[in-house]
Amino acid sequence: MAVEGGHFDDVRMRGFARRTPVAEVWAWLDAQTAPLEAEAIPLTEAAGRVLAQQVVSPRDVPPFPRAMMDGYAVRAADTLGASAYNPIRLSVVGQAWPGRPFLHPLAPGQAVLIMTGAPMPADADAVLPAEMAETEGTAVLAQGEVSPGKHVGQIGEDIAQRSVVFRPGRSLRPQDVGLLASLGLAEVRVVRRPRVRIIITGDELLSAGAPWQPHHIYDANGPMLQALVRRDGGTPEFCGIIPDRAETILDALRGPIRSTACPTGAVPEAPRDTTFPSVPTPDVILISGGSSVGQEDHAPRLLAEHSRLVFHGLAMRPSSPAGVGLWENRLVFLLPGNPVSCFCAYDFFAGRAIRALGGRNRDWPYRRLVAPLARKQSSQIGRLDYLRVRLVEGKVEPISVSGAGVLTTTTQADGFVLIPPESEGYPAGTPVEVFLYDA
Repeated sequence: MAVEGGHFDDVRMRGFARRTPVAEVWAWLDAQTAPLEAEAIPLTEAAGRVLAQQVVSPRDVPPFPRAMMDGYAVRAADTLGASAYNPIRLSVVGQAWPGRPFLHPLAPGQAVLIMTGAPMPADADAVLPAEMAETEGTAVLAQGEVSPGKHVGQIGEDIAQRSVVFRPGRSLRPQDVGLLASLGLAEVRVVRRPRVRIIITGDELLSAGAPWQPHHIYDANGPMLQALVRRDGGTPEFCGIIPDRAETILDALRGPIRSTACPTGAVPEAPRDTTFPSVPTPDVILISGGSSVGQEDHAPRLLAEHSRLVFHGLAMRPSSPAGVGLWENRLVFLLPGNPVSCFCAYDFFAGRAIRALGGRNRDWPYRRLVAPLARKQSSQIGRLDYLRVRLVEGKVEPISVSGAGVLTTTTQADGFVLIPPESEGYPAGTPVEVFLYDA
C-alpha cells in the first residue's frame, strides 16, 4: 500500500488491505534518485567507476610522427622503382630509438635506422620495413617501394587535441584507464560510490562461522546483500545482526551500533555508539527482516512514526511484504527476511536506486535472451511474478514461483522471467525474455 502523506495502517497480524504495483514504486524511486556528487580519485583506482566529467584531450596522441615498424626512416621518393632486382642504395646516417630521436633533417639519398615508436626524423615521410632492406656496410639497399606516410603514425592519429574522449556516465574499463593515462592524467573525477548501511534483524540468526545453536539458523542475507551492493557499485557498511526489538532497530537506523552479530545466538541489546565520528552518513539503508505482518515486525511502524514510510506491501511474488521509505531524506528499503524475497526485493528496488545514485544504468545488470517456455505457467492478474527458471535444451523450464525461504531456487536457476501483472500467465511454447544471473 502507498502510505506517504496519510495515516499509517499497522498491518501486523492483520495483513495488507492493498498492495502497490511495482511500476508505481519504480516511478517514485526514479524521481528520488540522481547521481551523487563527484570526487577525484587516482587513475589507478578508476576501473569500474563512473565518470562524472567530460574528458577532453589536452594534447595530440601521438604528439609527434613516429615509426610503426622496425626498419629505416626514408624519403618515400628515394624508394621509387626499388625492387629485389633493382635495389636502391641509401646512406645510413644515424639511428632513432623510442625516447632517443635522430635530431637532424634527412637529406635526399639518406636513411636512418629506426625502431617502432621512435620519432621520425625531420623530412623523413615513410618507414622502409627491415624485411624490405638489406644492409651493406654503412648503407642500406631498398628492395621495395614505400609511399608517403607508409608505416608512420601521424600526430593526433589516435586522439586529437581538444577532442572529447569520454562523456559523463561512462563506466570505465581497464582499456579506458589506459587511454586516460596516455593523455597524462593522474586522476579523474568520478561519481561517488553510494554508502549503504545494512541492518539484519532476527533473534534466531547466527553469523557465519559461529557455533551452531539449536533453533537457530545462519544468516544468509547479510553476506548476500553486501555482495549485491558491491555488484551495483555501492560501498556496504554492515551493521551485523541485531535483535527483533523496536528500540534496537531504531538505534541502528540512527547510527552505527556497538555490537554486531553475537556468535552464541543470544543476541544482546545493541545501544547506539557515539564513538564513531569518522563513520560517514549512509546514502541508503537496507533493513532485512521485520518488514512483514508478524507481531515482531517493527521496521515499517518505526519508519512511519519517526520519518516517512512511502510504500509497504507490494503487488508481486515473492517480496510482497517489502517496503520503501525515507529516513532523514535517505532511502530506506525494508527487505523481507526470507532469502529469496530479500534477494528479489533488493534486485527490484534497492539495487535500482543504488545504481542510479552511483551514476549507473538503473536497469538490471543482467544480459537477456528470448526462448520458448517449456510448460504452461499460471499467474494472478494484478500481481507481478518473479519466476526462477533453468534453460534446458533451448527451452525455459520454471523451477518455482514459491519457496521464499529456499535460496537454492536462485542458485540452481539460470535466471528469471517476469510475468507482468496484466497477464494470467503463459501457455507452453510462449517466447519469454530470460534475465540471466551470470551477468
